[in-house]
Amino acid sequence: MSRIDPDELQRLRSEYIGEPFRRHDLPEDPLVLFRRWFDAAVDSGAPQPNAMVLATSDRAGVPQARVVLLKSADRDGFSFFTNYTSSKARQLDACGIACLLFFWHELHRQVRIEGLVERVPEEESDAYFASRPRGAQIGAWASPQSQPLESREVLEQRVGEISARFADAEVPRPDHWGGYRLRPRSYEFWQGRENRLHDRFRYAAEEVGHGALWRLARLAP
Repeated sequence: MSRIDPDELQRLRSEYIGEPFRRHDLPEDPLVLFRRWFDAAVDSGAPQPNAMVLATSDRAGVPQARVVLLKSADRDGFSFFTNYTSSKARQLDACGIACLLFFWHELHRQVRIEGLVERVPEEESDAYFASRPRGAQIGAWASPQSQPLESREVLEQRVGEISARFADAEVPRPDHWGGYRLRPRSYEFWQGRENRLHDRFRYAAEEVGHGALWRLARLAP
């Protein structure tokens, strides 16, 4: 039976050598700190710094996780877009709560954000869809996301049909595609340190939304 040798995995071990992360360096607003860290990740050359793991669960508590792309982050929350018939969308609509995880290896940093999720207004989804490359717009129409697919050829045939359908027109946003916004109720900032003695701070919201008050605590690594 195929297996990965534990000794092989041990050889992959590396040390975290991040800068000290102290309480007196932290702003009262976690969004300010997130922006600092995000900008640092962009400046570091980290690949796809806006990639984030989106974790959801179904009504039975069975978890699922996948990587999606952050498309906006502001006082209203963190936004991303998907097919509303996908498994993640069905779980988001059913449970209304999710977790985001950013990992920037170059900086030995993680940020985990938990919060309530809602669909963004249709006009916001329209505006973002209009900004996408035409090929991605056609793909949003052609792909029955998360559904069984007989073959790659079937998908490519659907792409051809949609391309022909909108050959002489702009591609409108399909009703089954749009955005979600996660409104944070907690942030955890993780800075890797030597000997696995990492620095971790959690912001917990006393209220969710505009004007939130945040409790800040250091967590054991």
